[in-house]
Amino acid sequence: MKYETVNPATGERIRAHETQSGAEVLDIVSACADAQRLWWELPIEERLPYFTRLASVLRENKDRFGGLITLEMGKPISEAVGEVEKCAWLCEVYAENGLDWLEEELVQADGLEHRVVFQPLGVILSVMPWNFPFWQALRFGVPGLMAGNGSVLKHASNVPQCSMAIEEAFALAGFPKNLFRSVLAGHDTVSEMIASDKIAGVSLTGSTNAGEAIAALAGKHLKKVVLELGGSDPFIVLEDADLDFAVEGAVRGRMICAGQSCIAAKRFIVHEAIADEFTQRFAERMAALRVGDPMLPTTQVGPVVHEKALKELLAQIVEARDLGGKILCGGSRLEGPGSFLEPTVISGTRPQMRVVSEETFGPVAPVIVVENDEEAVSVANDTEFGLGGSVWTRDLARGQSLARKLEVGTVFVNSIVKSDPRMPFGGVKKSGLGRELSHYGLKEFVNVKGINIYSHGIA
Repeated sequence: MKYETVNPATGERIRAHETQSGAEVLDIVSACADAQRLWWELPIEERLPYFTRLASVLRENKDRFGGLITLEMGKPISEAVGEVEKCAWLCEVYAENGLDWLEEELVQADGLEHRVVFQPLGVILSVMPWNFPFWQALRFGVPGLMAGNGSVLKHASNVPQCSMAIEEAFALAGFPKNLFRSVLAGHDTVSEMIASDKIAGVSLTGSTNAGEAIAALAGKHLKKVVLELGGSDPFIVLEDADLDFAVEGAVRGRMICAGQSCIAAKRFIVHEAIADEFTQRFAERMAALRVGDPMLPTTQVGPVVHEKALKELLAQIVEARDLGGKILCGGSRLEGPGSFLEPTVISGTRPQMRVVSEETFGPVAPVIVVENDEEAVSVANDTEFGLGGSVWTRDLARGQSLARKLEVGTVFVNSIVKSDPRMPFGGVKKSGLGRELSHYGLKEFVNVKGINIYSHGIA
């Protein structure tokens, strides 16, 4: 296995990196453990400025880092630079709130004093995917370090330069040497790391299959695990929705990162009274998107990540068409180099179609028509996934009522699903375990320790 940069817009192999040996990686883990013990001793107040400096480093280098994102996984440059800027905001939110979020808690019990304190577990391994190569790594790494942990990042094999650039960013911000490290490790070495006594927990963002494998390894070695896995987010449009607003949200919610996002809107569940008009407008807007060179600032949709992913999407489209689905726009790859797929809308879809039952990871949008709110909720919950969802309506009380019935970890009324450092993020069912972001994510990899003080004798 090699870590390779392959430009998905051209198919050109840019650079290859040798995978590190197990011994090399375990030496890095050991060095991180040494650094973490010293970092833990630093008061939280003295940790905060590091994150403010990291935010500055990210903003100063956003064009360079954004260019690496686009080169390695194909995201339009405007989205890639925005991803780096969002990482800077993440750092600032934790620098501003970390002290309060980790504050000790006083509890009334039967002794003189009872406290709950939050102490780091040690070195946490993060196994991260390619689609948001900076955001997902920092979404875990920043809270982990804020809590006093060390971090070792094992990134996806197609984004090695992003992986190394993230480590560089921590170094430029002045973090202690070896506290945050990036490794180019193979699957066998990941197993060795999880088995190591120097790894205290594992955070994975990826597929359900990857989550099951990592959770099994972590369970075998009694390691804490957080999993953020796949999604098939419902996008419910009620008959009273502002159609212009809902259509614009549908395009943005489906097409960020060319549809290659776990929280992208993937099933468009529309009330029959407005289904025809919504679907027509949606298809027109999707067909009008500018697909092309992701390095151009005017490009709205880049390629999918590689040829294998493109072929899988095309197979899902063909199957939907063969089962009676109607392709309203798109449905074909673009001629020429690169793994480009036309933005695609399919009407007349049914639950047995793969574009509905599976996580469709690309610019393909199935539309499902329902008669009422109850059917909308039933269809939305008829999936093994439970990451995010949204409801679009002018009636906010009705929207909130439906939102509470969706079996998901995060839900929005009149907004696309998005992550915010101030709010918890994660899923239920086969979309994962645990939470990231906010104070909930900050406390996933801590020892919640009770300290109980009693009198030494009888008064």
